[in-house]
Amino acid sequence: MSAKRPVPRASVMAIEAYQPGKSTAPAGVKLHKLSSNETPLGPSPKAVEAFQKVAAKLELYPDGSSTRLREAIAAKYGLDAGHIICGNGSDDLLSLISNTYLEPGDEAIYSQYGFVVYPIAIQAAGAKPVMVPEKNLTADVDAILAAVTPKTKIVFLANPNNPTGVYLPFDEVKRLQAGLPPHVLLVLDAAYAEYVRRNDYASGVELVGTSENVIMTRTFSKIHGLAALRIGWAYAPTHVIDAMNRIRGAFNVNSAAIEAGIAALADDAHMAKALDHNDRWLSWLTDELTKLGLSVTPSVANFLLVHFPTTPGKTAKEADAFLTARGLILRRLEPYHLAGALRLTVGDEEANRKVVAALTEFMKGDARA
Repeated sequence: MSAKRPVPRASVMAIEAYQPGKSTAPAGVKLHKLSSNETPLGPSPKAVEAFQKVAAKLELYPDGSSTRLREAIAAKYGLDAGHIICGNGSDDLLSLISNTYLEPGDEAIYSQYGFVVYPIAIQAAGAKPVMVPEKNLTADVDAILAAVTPKTKIVFLANPNNPTGVYLPFDEVKRLQAGLPPHVLLVLDAAYAEYVRRNDYASGVELVGTSENVIMTRTFSKIHGLAALRIGWAYAPTHVIDAMNRIRGAFNVNSAAIEAGIAALADDAHMAKALDHNDRWLSWLTDELTKLGLSVTPSVANFLLVHFPTTPGKTAKEADAFLTARGLILRRLEPYHLAGALRLTVGDEEANRKVVAALTEFMKGDARA
């Protein structure tokens, strides 16, 4: 008997849809949105100016190959523009990668607390997501390699990881790549790479340049403050770029995004200011929250994973309600199976001081939510 309406693929209906963080506060209180890892400094004024100039040319299609943006990225990082592909945010590229290399019956691996978009992209391509347990909230290279089967086609690794803020040293990433079969694609999601100040970290550029099975993805949404424009890029061997371009949307990056992205890359001073701000307040927030008796996972990104007690009145869920009532919006982490924690984005000075003051009140137990 035929269906009475169109029926989606069963694998699509099995997907747990992405749940973004809250973005609103109760009426009458000032909103401090600390749930989406957005930069408190906003975009470069040069990027805003470039964006505004595009308004006079909205009737024109963008460059389908994002040529000038790819060339600007290549010049900034010393890369070959022919090894770069741009997308409508790095999420777009993660989906492109999955749809290029996965088909029903295949498997793709991601770590336990990895970005929730990975299993969505994998399942959307009809493949099976394989979650590998982490060790101390950090991806376990040995466990990932042990999970590889003849069906494995992709391994996704966020480095630094969201939502934990931890990273794998480059030697460990190289060990992972060396242990993978040559036909398995290693995807290094380096969305927060610009924030990392560790000598043993590398975003993956070198590994891509010396391998045939590695792709690195990046974004303009974080340190460049262009989340609304959705600009992502990836660096990969030419055979990977060629394959992805065959299914990439013809005009998947809009003209305003292209121009703003080029301008943002050229504003070194704005980027340095954003880094300095993050360095100062990431450390301050970690220290102040630790003094309250909260456990804070050491982070190299622009956010902190804050763990709350299980004691009634002190839980993460209750802390979230308490903070929300005061206009302080953090990220609940049930989708990541970290219900006992909240993710806190480094905000501006006012927001940072307010969240510490509010949590001080909350942890003392003499507050009224």
